[in-house]
Amino acid sequence: MAASLLSGCVSSREDTTLTSGDGTGDTSGEVQQTSGGEVNVYNWGEYIDESVLEDFEEATGIHVNYQMYDSNETMYGKIAGGGADYDVVIPSDYMIARMIEEDMLEPLNFDNIPNFADIDPELKNPEYDPENLYSVPYMWGLMGVIYNKTMVDEADLGSWDLMWNEKYADDIVMIDNSRDAIGIALKRLGYSYNTTDTAQITEAVDTLVQQKPILQGYAMDEIFGKMEGANAAIGTYYYGDYLTMLENNPDLGFYIPEEGTNIYVDAMCILKSAPNKENAEAFINYMCSTEAGLKNCEEIWYSTPLMSVREELDPEVSSDPLAYPDETIMAQCESYAGLPQNILDLYDSEWTRLKSAN
Repeated sequence: MAASLLSGCVSSREDTTLTSGDGTGDTSGEVQQTSGGEVNVYNWGEYIDESVLEDFEEATGIHVNYQMYDSNETMYGKIAGGGADYDVVIPSDYMIARMIEEDMLEPLNFDNIPNFADIDPELKNPEYDPENLYSVPYMWGLMGVIYNKTMVDEADLGSWDLMWNEKYADDIVMIDNSRDAIGIALKRLGYSYNTTDTAQITEAVDTLVQQKPILQGYAMDEIFGKMEGANAAIGTYYYGDYLTMLENNPDLGFYIPEEGTNIYVDAMCILKSAPNKENAEAFINYMCSTEAGLKNCEEIWYSTPLMSVREELDPEVSSDPLAYPDETIMAQCESYAGLPQNILDLYDSEWTRLKSAN
């Protein structure tokens, strides 16, 4: 893989507060000693093995206050609005770039994160954090089309065009966030995810307006129930989540569209306003231990950035070309880059235009 290509978005189901309970557990890798206290973590929904939180508390004496969000934009809005005192957040790459630019993140003290040594070197010093001052990779993966083999004709597969195919009207679910949805439309037209050409962005949203009447709806977390229950034929989401859905519905399939797709990294960061910085670094370090990383990977099916964890995975998993893509697949992928403020404003206004369209 190439670090300059990696980037994007991730799994989400609900926005909920969870306080970890008592538990026991050991870790492989160094555990930083602390004097207790607490750490406030804000992560994607359904994006951790919750027993890891209990293990962390047992190992460090630090109490975890854990809250979940459903999109990068939700997370950003809550933090930018000053609505909560979080320590650790786990945004996607493009959002990390924006938060660095806006001075929202605290530089990390890597002396307190020795397990960073286990991160795949290809994921270090990424484009969104080129000096690797602010972030530690948590999970990564790629996006594609999920479809029900019993409901979709094989001849129709292969392109993003399937998401616009009128044959499947009322059975298509489109992803419900502006960066991914507009990005899919851009890629379908042959444009870059990161274009700053306003005409291209407007053209892409025009095609989303054309698509809207044939959609069953827009969804993030709801796509799990729709695809697992065969309540929709087609959707777009992340490969790790597809593997979760596949466990509950073996009729599902997945492909990378021929026009290309997004590949992303979600990474752990500490907010500039964090009240518990050292505890936050202890939490990040623990998440990079082999045992915690393996539990998380086996629970949520996303691709691990930890080299020791990949060595521990079942060979069928570690050799999966969509979980750990080779150069051929990577050549079809593009990461999200940070966008200038005028383009972010355009995304907001165009997303509003789409959502208000009849």
